[in-house]
Amino acid sequence: MKISLVRGDITEQKVDAVVNAANSSLLGGGGVDGAIHRKGGPEILDDCRKLRAAQYGGGLPTGQAVATTAGRLPAQWVIHTVGPVYSASDDRSDQLASCYREALRVADELGVESIAFPAVSAGIYGWPMDDAARIAVTTVRSTPCKVTDARFVLFTSDAYAAFERALATP
Repeated sequence: MKISLVRGDITEQKVDAVVNAANSSLLGGGGVDGAIHRKGGPEILDDCRKLRAAQYGGGLPTGQAVATTAGRLPAQWVIHTVGPVYSASDDRSDQLASCYREALRVADELGVESIAFPAVSAGIYGWPMDDAARIAVTTVRSTPCKVTDARFVLFTSDAYAAFERALATP
């Protein structure tokens, strides 16, 4: 699998699937989640509401992933995953790694070849960027899947630099 970095807006990526750093409600929010819902349009929210009604009445659990249409985005799918809130006293690294593994599992189920990831949990959920990048890159590298093009789409230069350092580490 080719792993690359892009500095930019994940909602503009022409890939099979974009990964949404969603909140457990699946009903939109701030940051990446809000941007995906705004630009993707009401079709994404409609699919999320159906998921809530059918199987995720209590919300999507942390570390899991589920797909919806991408609505008006230039992708076919949005793979929603709920990252953990960072805690200095409770190691939740496995939950964060699970977000990436589960997104790739869903991608394989959908036949996705190209996927764009944000820095899950590194925004409002407070995960330190260098550690978030290390976990993301290590997990994507080590997860067997059929995806051939994985890109991390980073909105800020600081995030891009952190992922660049993580990608340079064997």
